[in-house]
Amino acid sequence: MKTKCLIVDDEPLARDLMRSHIEKLENFQIVAECGDAMKALRELHNHNVDLMFMDIQMPQITGIEFLRTLKNPPKVIITTAYREYAIDGFELDVVDFLLKPITFERFLKSVNKYYQINLEDNQNVKPVAVNSTMDEAFIYVKENKKVLKVHLNEILYVEGLSEYVQIYTDSRKIITKCSMNHMADKLPDSNFMRIHKSYIVSLSRIEAFTSSSIEVPGKELPIGRSYKNSVIEALQIQ
Repeated sequence: MKTKCLIVDDEPLARDLMRSHIEKLENFQIVAECGDAMKALRELHNHNVDLMFMDIQMPQITGIEFLRTLKNPPKVIITTAYREYAIDGFELDVVDFLLKPITFERFLKSVNKYYQINLEDNQNVKPVAVNSTMDEAFIYVKENKKVLKVHLNEILYVEGLSEYVQIYTDSRKIITKCSMNHMADKLPDSNFMRIHKSYIVSLSRIEAFTSSSIEVPGKELPIGRSYKNSVIEALQIQ
């Protein structure tokens, strides 16, 4: 499931930049863009918004004033050219405060902070999958009381254990409370494949395969009966 975003800014160039940043994230979806708070209110009624990127200085009503009127606001990242509004924003429990001009690196830090906050209330696995290369893509995983950063290119395979999953990398095994279905939804299909009700494998780490099993470094994994046709098609087994 993608994170649904709303961009609220009266400056077209600022909206363009924010759209460009958001579109670099595979698991983000822009549901609407608007130039003032009144239009934003309409979009909040029309869409389920997870995260709102909101400017402060806008026509009719400021972003801070608008945020104070919302009974159940989505998570908010403030975007502004005015540093003095930071205290007001954090008093309203916003995720982060981005000072314009906003670089992609700083934007990504805010997105990661959004995921860390969500980990406390929702599922234990949240991805930040960047479109460019696998080297830049990672997930946050909650193990016990610690949130761990795991790069996708480190993962060999994932094994399901009832209400938990085990993530195997070259150097460690991580256990987190999460369903296999949730994990499968969060890992990009272009890089990972469900081969069994209990296994997800990294396509780039496959060393060998037969019609009934797949080998990754140090482990042979079974292909489930109900997954066999799709696995065969994906791997082009003759």
